[in-house]
Amino acid sequence: MESRTPAQRLPYQSIVDRPKLTLPDNARVVVWPVVNVEDWDISRPMARQVLPAPTAAPVLPDIANWAWHEYGMRVGFWRIKNALDKVGAKATLSINGRVCETYPVVAGAARDAGWEFMGHGYIQMPTHQVDDQPAMIKRTVDTIRTFTGKAPVGWLGPGLTQTFDTVDHLAKAGIRYIGDWAIDDQPMRFETEAGPMVAMPYTVELNDIPMMAVQQHQSDVFLKRVQDTFDRLYEEGADQPRVMCMAVHPFLSGVPHRIRYLEEALNYVNRPGVLFWTGEQLLEWYDDQMRTEGQA
Repeated sequence: MESRTPAQRLPYQSIVDRPKLTLPDNARVVVWPVVNVEDWDISRPMARQVLPAPTAAPVLPDIANWAWHEYGMRVGFWRIKNALDKVGAKATLSINGRVCETYPVVAGAARDAGWEFMGHGYIQMPTHQVDDQPAMIKRTVDTIRTFTGKAPVGWLGPGLTQTFDTVDHLAKAGIRYIGDWAIDDQPMRFETEAGPMVAMPYTVELNDIPMMAVQQHQSDVFLKRVQDTFDRLYEEGADQPRVMCMAVHPFLSGVPHRIRYLEEALNYVNRPGVLFWTGEQLLEWYDDQMRTEGQA
């Protein structure tokens, strides 16, 4: 079959013209916390850089930037987990499959806390550079299934990367939702060669990678953006429920000068009319809503 663009798979639909969805207990907003844990292979160029190479000449091994990430897995992750535990929130763990093997203590803590595991590639590298996408997806799914006892139903490409055919490969592997298409404030169903899939409202705005690693904002900007975003979504959610994703990485939001802003953000949104859900919970709710609307 000829490759299809996202727009060809998912017809345009404005939020003002769609059927009204209903959350349990008349809630207005679902907060979807996503914690990204990754394996930065020391033999490859690092996924991000906090410290450019001297004279701007890329070198391998890039130990300085590898160590930046490693701090997050050793220290930062535990700060983030503690912040989520304090508000009783179970996160979605966006995880490179190999993290289950290289950082089993981190993956094990998430598993034991009841977090959802969402596939995030096998190692942190662009999907476009993967020679055999179906094999990589299968290896990721199998590794997560072996570690947790359950195959993931969600997927986020490393760096939100995918080719036009990636969603077809994912659907054939049993994946039912993706976070790569951050196109809406609600889940949206689209078509693949193996049946329907859901584009979940992931975020590139309330995400510490673009905010802190790329745009290099002050640490407190995260809190202000969460507050401003939440206030508007909570207001709009009285008429049509909204989803607000918060995406963080241990080597960024888990450092000492940023963790307080994540903690304050979680406390700010933890109020009546708000649900903390995983991606899988969102998927189950949305599928049920579509059945109610006769769109199953």
